[in-house]
Amino acid sequence: MKHVAITETTFMGDTHSRSSTKPRGRPIHRMLVSFSAAYFAGALVTDLVYWQTPDVLWERFSIWLIAAGLIMAGLATIAYVIDLARGRQIDAPAWPRVVGYALAVLLSLINAFVHSRDGYTAVVPTGLMLSGLVVVVLLLTAWVGMALANRHRVGA
Repeated sequence: MKHVAITETTFMGDTHSRSSTKPRGRPIHRMLVSFSAAYFAGALVTDLVYWQTPDVLWERFSIWLIAAGLIMAGLATIAYVIDLARGRQIDAPAWPRVVGYALAVLLSLINAFVHSRDGYTAVVPTGLMLSGLVVVVLLLTAWVGMALANRHRVGA
């Protein structure tokens, strides 16, 4: 049996070289937008349940989901600004998505004020209609964004 002695271990050829790899994957703001859209859709579901069974628990769930969606929208906005400042490549037809998402967030903010009222009329019919409108705006925004991305051959 022969013994081998290791005299030098090197894992990198040049320790002063910079990495040439770029970050992969989706930008963080797109993931945060997905979370806020899910919260807003959940608020629509809890509004529908509250409409059918007027238990105040479902109205409280709705306002918490709307508030969580607004917080995630704020975090997504901050992440978008950071992605732009870092020079990360954003999909080319981004303006329709930005405008649609901003409209959905504005409607959700109004919806949060409507839900903050007391009683059954806080949700039915105004809050329910606003929650439905937010989901429709988000769905149309996603559809237009995907159509433009496929048209321009840009996207994930």
